[in-house]
Amino acid sequence: MMLRFQHSEYLWALALLLVLQLAFISISWWKRSSIRKLGDPVLVEKLFTGYSRRRFAFRFLLIFLAFFFGVLGLANIQKGSRMEKITRKGVDVVIALDVSKSMLAGDVKPDRLTRAKQLISKLVDKLDNDRVGLVVFAGNAYLQMPLTIDYSAAKMYLSTVSPDMIPTQGTAIGQAIQVSDDAFNKKERKHKSLIIISDGEDHDEAAVSKANAAFDAGVVINTIGIGSTTGSPLPDPETGTYKKDKDGNTVISKLNEEELKRIAAAGKGIYEHLDNNTEEVVNSLIHRIDSMEQKEFGENIFTDYNSYFQYFLVISLILLVAEFFIPEIKRSTRANVVTATEKP
Repeated sequence: MMLRFQHSEYLWALALLLVLQLAFISISWWKRSSIRKLGDPVLVEKLFTGYSRRRFAFRFLLIFLAFFFGVLGLANIQKGSRMEKITRKGVDVVIALDVSKSMLAGDVKPDRLTRAKQLISKLVDKLDNDRVGLVVFAGNAYLQMPLTIDYSAAKMYLSTVSPDMIPTQGTAIGQAIQVSDDAFNKKERKHKSLIIISDGEDHDEAAVSKANAAFDAGVVINTIGIGSTTGSPLPDPETGTYKKDKDGNTVISKLNEEELKRIAAAGKGIYEHLDNNTEEVVNSLIHRIDSMEQKEFGENIFTDYNSYFQYFLVISLILLVAEFFIPEIKRSTRANVVTATEKP
């Protein structure tokens, strides 16, 4: 069973659920605070005839769930309904992305990592029949997504990438090359392209030797340097200022172009510097990939999907209607008050 979100970008709206929770807590605190100012909370609440805290909380829960199901509906969960074996001609492309905290430097706007992700997204848009995989690395390297022709899945994996996913800091390019090499078909000696995107800040002694070994296995390595050679201070999310070293000096992160050029030379590929020329770099990479010898490969993929957005939107609508018709004041209590006032 293959499930996917057709519009995964809408899932970011789920972060607003936290805002709703904070609004509920704030309103509840404000109501209780107002009651305390009037006098003893127990006695004061008795004056509000028929008021129910539980109903107020229940109405909020309905709104909370309605928003949740509404977002799922907009993202449109789909299930693969028909699978076909497609024969294609292309190459295998693995992208190794540096996610170390130095990639948060702002010498490339909005920051190095965001610009790198934009580059990858545009590159995926221009791939045609090529399989793509994703490796992330900092102090360690991991295969984030194996080789696939599903470009929408590739973008979904890309959207989740952040420096927090790898706790060990550093720039282990050598390990990234090894993990990327392992992701390729070991029986083939060509049709394999590795693209490394990094600031290359930490010198990795094993990187060049790993690049030589990967090229011997048929992997052509292209490197993309991101950042400036003059450097940029690193933001510190915890303090809201820039990171300091043990001596109190501001930490400056610089692009290590020479390292990345040596790796590209060892992998018989090209080195490109990414600043504001994203489109030019993408076109250069696509030209290199298209000029490689291509192979034929078959892959079973889903060609049709059933959509289920309507069910989630209906649930959301029902919850909103239910919330509208549930009052915070108990109706039975209101009726008793009216009856009592009508008696002579």
